[in-house]
Amino acid sequence: MTTTIIVVNSDKCKASGECTKVCPQRAISIKSGKAIIDYDKCDSDGICVPACPQGAIELTKPDKKGG
Repeated sequence: MTTTIIVVNSDKCKASGECTKVCPQRAISIKSGKAIIDYDKCDSDGICVPACPQGAIELTKPDKKGG
């Protein structure tokens, strides 16, 4: 069970694509000018977090309500 998840702040995301280049799982794609996470592929290793030049990607803990 994953204790953290990757989230993208769509207000900050400028679709630079740097996150897609570093993701070994190919869990990130750019759609409609924003990075989108495929949570079925994402292993939450966080390698994409420092790759984002806008700081739009973060590791966070899911809420206790099921998120």
